[in-house]
Amino acid sequence: MKLPIVQFTEEQEKFRLEVRSFLEKQLELGTFKTKCDSWLSGSDPAFSKIIAEQGWIGMTWPKKYGGAARSSIDRYILTEEFLAAGAPVAAHWFADRQTGPLLLRFGTEEQRQFFLPKIVKGECFFAIGLSEPNSGSDLASVSTRATKVEGGWLVNGAKTWTSNAHDAHYMVTLVRTEPLDPERKHKGLSQLIIDLHAYGVEIKPIRYLTGEHHFNDVFFENVFVPDNRVVGILGNGWAQGLAELAFERSGPERILSTFPLLSELVEELKKQGDLIGLAEASKLIAEMWGLRNLSIGVAKVLEEGGEVAIPAALVKSIGTKFEQKVPEVARLLVQTMPRLEAERKFDRYMAEAILHAPGFTIRGGTSEVLYGVVAKGVVAG
Repeated sequence: MKLPIVQFTEEQEKFRLEVRSFLEKQLELGTFKTKCDSWLSGSDPAFSKIIAEQGWIGMTWPKKYGGAARSSIDRYILTEEFLAAGAPVAAHWFADRQTGPLLLRFGTEEQRQFFLPKIVKGECFFAIGLSEPNSGSDLASVSTRATKVEGGWLVNGAKTWTSNAHDAHYMVTLVRTEPLDPERKHKGLSQLIIDLHAYGVEIKPIRYLTGEHHFNDVFFENVFVPDNRVVGILGNGWAQGLAELAFERSGPERILSTFPLLSELVEELKKQGDLIGLAEASKLIAEMWGLRNLSIGVAKVLEEGGEVAIPAALVKSIGTKFEQKVPEVARLLVQTMPRLEAERKFDRYMAEAILHAPGFTIRGGTSEVLYGVVAKGVVAG
């Protein structure tokens, strides 16, 4: 498919400067400290509340649910600025990026009325329950089971690599509501909204070697989920999940996780007067610019209700490899001693980028899985 070329309007550029000014003020106040990969590892509920007060959570959603009915391009601009500043947006990220659009498309009116205004106010955070222990990248092998009981479902099983479940109030969870058919593993899957504070839910941290914590194991033992927390149609969880992943895979967060390091690399090279180094860094900037235009095109098609599974997979697969490339190039151009506690920003960003980079091409769908999505689309086309 051919993606549109998007030109920002004068009003949108004005909005960008408004967001940038807000972030500069928050940095001066010491509200947050810039870091790489802040959209996943930077969970700060208090800062998310400040963002909500600006009207910048759920900003594309209808006004009757508390949204601002703004365009997806406005939201893209907002996201770019927050990622470029390395602001801690992880607490509300999944609710804003995925849960809201999922409920607007597949949810009941009761679910929208209950959850969306709370998300917009920064009072309700969501996690996404997909990956499971011993399943690798085979999402269709889901074994977490929901058994029908009077008034709802009993859920038993486990999810792993669940980002920020420890800060979330609810989790959209992919479960098996029908017996497994080995020939049709995608059949019989459904999405349930599980209260993460419900009886029978246990959340255990998965820590980095550095001690950082944003991944979790989540265990369910006879967790009751009422019928009104089923999302969409029973048995349609696979198709709904794929639609949800389009929002997850195509955004600027798949390009800009290491942007603070790239920006600081350019500043270091300027200080040193290293023209050869700047020429090498410019290649990274050119690559980022091309990926950015592709990502913006996907955002525009999403806004218009188009199908973007293949270009979204392309953005994610190429973009995350680019994010991994940034620290590899940076370490060759500027002498560094990477440490998380370093005073020098370049050293600190380098440490963050190096430690987080191995996961870039795994989370949200491994590169190998995404290559399969693209290949199937090419064949089908």
